Order: sequence, then structure tokens, then C-alpha cells
Amino acid sequence: MQNATTVTLMQFGIGRFLLAHVDLFASQARDEHGSDIRIIAVQSSDRAAGRTKAHALARDPVYPVRMRGRRDGELIDTTHQVDSITTALVASEAWAEVERRFRDEVTHVVSNTSEAGYQVPAGDGPRRDCPESFPAKLTHLLKTRFDAGRPGVTLLPCELLTDNALKLKDVILELAQAHYDDDGFMAWLERDCVWAVTLVDRIVSAELDPVGAVAEPYGLWAIQQTPGLVMPFSHPDVHLVDDIRPFERRKLHLLNLAHTWLVARVLDLGLGEEVTLVRQAIDDPRLGDELEKMLRQEVVPVLDQELPGMELEDYVDSILDRFRNPWLDHRLGDIAQNHPQKLERRLAPVVQMAARQGRDVPRLASAFPSTASASTSSLSST
Repeated sequence: MQNATTVTLMQFGIGRFLLAHVDLFASQARDEHGSDIRIIAVQSSDRAAGRTKAHALARDPVYPVRMRGRRDGELIDTTHQVDSITTALVASEAWAEVERRFRDEVTHVVSNTSEAGYQVPAGDGPRRDCPESFPAKLTHLLKTRFDAGRPGVTLLPCELLTDNALKLKDVILELAQAHYDDDGFMAWLERDCVWAVTLVDRIVSAELDPVGAVAEPYGLWAIQQTPGLVMPFSHPDVHLVDDIRPFERRKLHLLNLAHTWLVARVLDLGLGEEVTLVRQAIDDPRLGDELEKMLRQEVVPVLDQELPGMELEDYVDSILDRFRNPWLDHRLGDIAQNHPQKLERRLAPVVQMAARQGRDVPRLASAFPSTASASTSSLSST
């Protein structure tokens, strides 16, 4: 029987992001705070590369995460041996074991599936032996746990979707309604399970063979307060927040805005052949100096009115640190994809906020006319 304070987290997906984010946080929490957390890593899809990684994790669940970059103005190049994963399973090979563990041990669920991860293909469903899709698998496992009279679980999806937990909950409820005639199960999903919206932020730039990752030092896992929520562990980069939306807006209108503004500025100055990486741009006075002035003098005062108490100046410091990472080849050509749409989503709302506040934001607003006739094809993404 597990200790009541033990957190057993089942994660669906063993990609490099979870390895260097949630799993790293959990390992550091074990080391620094004595947190009793165990992670069961499940390779949900049947991809050959995923199976190979899961088998390697099963043989040796301790793996390195190398942190390379800048944080708080300091250059960091360290390696942490992550030891929070205690079991690694391939769903298609060990479904009975996945079922048993989920039924008897799990307290929390984490996922980081592909962009199409919440979709359920035709013919798939939770009544199949080892369903194909992640939502069908999860519905099956939740029903197994409910039928065993077990408590509900806390679900902490990490997909980069607005209201990710609520979207996942809607899919699960729809599958449960369609495939099980069980009002009690529906009530249990609503009443006993906790669906917590989260926001993740960290660049994990490379995999290590056979298992491991290279990541930037900056990391954020914001989890929205939800009735019944018990946090899986304590970590300085894991934040319980009353509302996730200010964190989403801060990221969109500072970090993402800065990326897209740099693209616009590079195009305007005709520097696409000369400056191809974010770290090159931030070190160029024509770009980096102007970027910092635009963020601190124009964007931060506007957002301070909209997002009070969000420590925006500190966040700008972290952005500049991240952009100056000497080991990260973040290509401006990649950021330039769908540039007009990004201008409208990331920059235009801040210009509109500034107008409502009676503020001038000339550096920010210059991104629009200067790029009206520019072609993002002048920025190479290769």
C-alpha cells in the first residue's frame, strides 16, 4: 500500500520536452525537498523511435539533462541526472500493466501529445483492447479505475492549447457518453477528477542518445488553481496561479511579440542574409538595443495596466537572457513562418491597448508599415 503522501504520476509521452521539464522538475524536487514522487512513463504511440527510447528508459531510468544558456545574467552549462522516472512502459506491449498501475497507483496524469493529440480517429474508442489514440486510452483507463471503486485523479495536460485541461475533459466526456451507458462514471469524471489548466514554457533544443535532452535554464510550469487540486510537488519554477490567462498573455505579448518584432526589424533593414539567428539579432545594436527599448519603454508600460503584478520587467530580463543563449540556434526564418498572422496576434493587440491608454508606441507600431511589402522568403529557415 502506498503512503498517502506519495505522488504517482503517469505521463503519456516520453519526448524530450517532458524529459527536460516535468520529469526534471520532479527529480529536482526529490533532491531538494525530499518529495516522494514516482513517474510511470508511458510511450502512448507505436512509433519505433518511441519504443526504442522507452526500452532504454526501462533498462536504465536515470538519464542526463544538460542545461545550457543564460539565467539571471549568468552563463550556465550544467548537467542534472534525472531520476524521477521509476517505470517506462510501451502501451501496445504492456497494456495490462498500464491498466493495473493506473487503477491502483496513479494520483496525477501528465500528457504532452502532438498537435493532433486530442483527436480520435474513426474506428477508435475506449472499448478497444489498447485503444489507438491518447483520449481513448485515457477514457478506458479512467473507466477501469472508476469500476474498481478508486478515487479520482488530477489531470495536468501540458499541450500548448488554451484551456488544455478543459478541452481534454470535453473529449473524454464525449467518449464516455458515447461508449459507456454509465451516469455514475460521468458524475465521477466531473466530481472526483481534477482537470487543471496549465501553461508550460521551456525550449528543449536537442535529444541525447539513448535518452536525455539539452534544454535552456529557463523553465515555467504554471498550474491554474482548481477545486480539489493537490500539487504534485514543490519547485521554484512550478507555480500555482489563480488564473492562467495573464501568464498566457504575458508570454504572447512579450516573448512571442519580441520574436516577431525582430523578424519585422530584420526584414525592414534588409538583414535577412546577414542575421539568421535570434542570438545574432540580440547582439546586433541595430536590433538588440532597439528591441530592449521597445519592450521596456513601450510594451511594459502598456501591459502593466492590463496585467498588474506580473513582474514584467523581470520577465523582460529573462527574455533577453534567453535570446542571448550562445548554444541555441533559434532561426529567425522559423519564427517568420505565418508572419502576417503573428503580427496580428502578437503585436496588434498591444498597439490597440496603447491607443486606448493614450500612449505612443512608435517602435512597436513600426513593425507594421515597414513589413507591409517585405517578403519573409528573405529569411532562410534552413
